[in-house]
Amino acid sequence: MSKIGTYISETRNELVNKVSWPTWAELQSSALIVMVSSVIIALVVFGMDKIFEILLREAYNLMK
Repeated sequence: MSKIGTYISETRNELVNKVSWPTWAELQSSALIVMVSSVIIALVVFGMDKIFEILLREAYNLMK
């Protein structure tokens, strides 16, 4: 049981004293970058899906 207590104590010490946490402004900036990137990637995937849908529909129509 003492190993678990030591682990928790050392983990807390590291999180409080050794980790450099970002500022609120840095968090907001990072969140904005992630949101914009997610929207761009979603639009690219949507566009690719639509292009493949059209291509496959035309290929199936040619085979009829």
